[in-house]
Amino acid sequence: MENKKFEPTKKLTKADGTIAYIWEGKYHNWDGPALIPQGERKKREYYLYGIKYTEKLWKEHCKQREGLPWFKSPAGKAAGARV
Repeated sequence: MENKKFEPTKKLTKADGTIAYIWEGKYHNWDGPALIPQGERKKREYYLYGIKYTEKLWKEHCKQREGLPWFKSPAGKAAGARV
């Protein structure tokens, strides 16, 4: 099994002011809207893995992310200590 690194999300700004977040050729952003047409925040669109969501559904999907970050472990600070 190969150890592949994920490419980071890229922020693209077009000449007309449109801001787009692209990951592997698809609109995608966990941190906010993935498409902001002509820089107008009122017209923002939310995407995950290229699938368009309403703001409410996008927030629900963000809350349902499972697991802990790599720097947190369920055992706490004692995880690496020998007892």
